[in-house]
Amino acid sequence: MSTKATILFITAVLCTVASIFLNQILGPYAGELMRIIILIAFFITSVWMIEIEERKRKVSEVAFEKLRQAYNELDEQAKMIVRTDLQLNKTQQELDKKINGLYTLHELGRNINMTFDVEEVFKSVKENFIHRLGFEKFLIIILDEETKKLECKRYIGFSEEDISKIKEKIEEIPHFKNIMKEGKPILVERPEVATQMEKEIGELLKLRSFIIVPIYLKEIIVGLIIIGNESLFSRVTEGDIEIISILANQIAQGIENSRLYEQLWHSHQELELRVKERTKELARANEELKRLNQIKSEFVAAVAHELRTPLTSIKGYASILSMGKLGELTPEQKERVERIDRHSTELAKLINDLLDISRIESGKIGMEIKEISLTQLLKDILDLINPQAEEKNIEINLKIKDNLQTIFADYDHIRRVFINILGNAIKFTPPKGRIDISIYKEDSFIRTDISDTGIGIAPEDLPKIFTEFFRADNPINREKKGTGLGLSLCKKIVEAHKGKIWVDSTLGKGTTFSFIIPAKPELTVVK
Repeated sequence: MSTKATILFITAVLCTVASIFLNQILGPYAGELMRIIILIAFFITSVWMIEIEERKRKVSEVAFEKLRQAYNELDEQAKMIVRTDLQLNKTQQELDKKINGLYTLHELGRNINMTFDVEEVFKSVKENFIHRLGFEKFLIIILDEETKKLECKRYIGFSEEDISKIKEKIEEIPHFKNIMKEGKPILVERPEVATQMEKEIGELLKLRSFIIVPIYLKEIIVGLIIIGNESLFSRVTEGDIEIISILANQIAQGIENSRLYEQLWHSHQELELRVKERTKELARANEELKRLNQIKSEFVAAVAHELRTPLTSIKGYASILSMGKLGELTPEQKERVERIDRHSTELAKLINDLLDISRIESGKIGMEIKEISLTQLLKDILDLINPQAEEKNIEINLKIKDNLQTIFADYDHIRRVFINILGNAIKFTPPKGRIDISIYKEDSFIRTDISDTGIGIAPEDLPKIFTEFFRADNPINREKKGTGLGLSLCKKIVEAHKGKIWVDSTLGKGTTFSFIIPAKPELTVVK
């Protein structure tokens, strides 16, 4: 039951009760009074009902307003949720696109780094890479270093007819070179908002949205990358500029690597050519030196042989004169004859040394390498050297290690090496000095060290010490004459044994000559 019906029902009940009550009290006057009371009651009830209805109406309006506000708030929240969801979807799509782009660029960069040919660098940008990046068309324009003209080096999504037209117009319109001068990327999302220059480029390339990024090589712009879409529904965005800039850097690095490789290859070819030329020149010079050395050896041998005969006669006549067979000599004459004999002996030694060196160099000397007694060899050497050492009171110490009994060598020639080195040691060692001879095994060689406590050799003289006719500048050499052939002969004899000789010296403290020869004749490699 409604509120209005309830009130009317209660009013009727009350009027009936009042009528009964008044009839009992008032009698005949009760009816008139009752009608007045009923009218009053219904009036009051009507006013009350109107007030209740008004209140209900106001309550309904307030409730409706609150409900409307709540609805509006819910609507706004729903719209915000939808917008947020759309934004998240867009962000996710952009993120997925960027991740896919970076992965694609990684593959592309690997392909670019695998080649050093600049044309292959351009070809390494495959069609599927461009499509994976979300684009339909791709174009690389490079400025030729020599002609200073723009050239289309790589294109994807363009027909041959399109490229022919682009090649014709690329030099006619200044837009591309102006972009290179400006050095900034260009983004065209929609043709409606493009500049006149951008519209003309879009019309030429048949692109509705596109990006142009310069290619920098050592802070110099060498070309442009143009990438975009012809479709109205596939637009480029600002986020694509970063991806294409990375692609431009990869291509620039590939161009740089190719150019560096080409420069390196040309340098290598030029160097190889120079080396070949120098090698030929050295070979010719070496042959010439060999020829001159052969001529020198033959000349020395010829001169030595020619000198030997008259020298033998001079020594013979000097000996006859010295013995008085041609008559007694005065003391002055005898001294001069002895001087002739002494100088003849020195000259004969010089001639023999020259002949030996000449024979060794020409390979004509007979090397009879066989097993010889080391004890007997050293006894012969010391018997000859000891008197010279005793004159200067020089101590000679001999030490043989590793129980060495024999060595493989040419007896006469190796004896000459010992005598020459020991003779020099005695010559340059002051009285009461010491000479140490040490012989021992070293790997597959027999090593000999001859050390003295002499005046030593200046550092600048060490590299020349085994050179023919070289004599170090010192007081002893200035006082005593020599040929400067002894050590050179030693070097050639040791090398003829497939060995090696060297010297260590400290000026003022002494010198050590060392040489090695194979322990067995078949060991011919010198370490």
